[in-house]
Amino acid sequence: MKRIVFVVAVTGVLLFTTSCKDKASSKIVADNLETASERDVAAKNLPVMSSEKSEHDFGSIIQGTPQETIFKFTNTGNAPLIITDARSSCGCTVPQYPKNTPIAPGDTGELVVKFNGSGKNQVTKTVTVTANTEKGSELLRIKAFVTPKEQAPAGPVK
Repeated sequence: MKRIVFVVAVTGVLLFTTSCKDKASSKIVADNLETASERDVAAKNLPVMSSEKSEHDFGSIIQGTPQETIFKFTNTGNAPLIITDARSSCGCTVPQYPKNTPIAPGDTGELVVKFNGSGKNQVTKTVTVTANTEKGSELLRIKAFVTPKEQAPAGPVK
């Protein structure tokens, strides 16, 4: 019985190794090779989101005073840039962006960030922009020193 199992195992190994001796290059289909080559070239064409600034400082503000800034960016890549999402680190910061609108290479766009002025002392908030760039996301930051209303001096804060 052991001999039969051994003979069957050896025969199976021999059949397997002889079937693997076919040349792999003979199995390549030229059309698939061309398609893969085109796909690889297209994969290298990526948009690049180049922002004029990645951080904005509102300076000293009085608590509850709404603030707004614009982050301008340019697509310096070689494919259309598409922003699919922009999320802030809290509900007090609201980004507005050109959602799912292709921005051609060389074109510019704007992302408006509104901050409601909540918090106390030094406040830093982030906005994560999700796009079809190589990294997949970009990080923008706003900050301000928020003075509570009851401690604010009379007149405008400078």
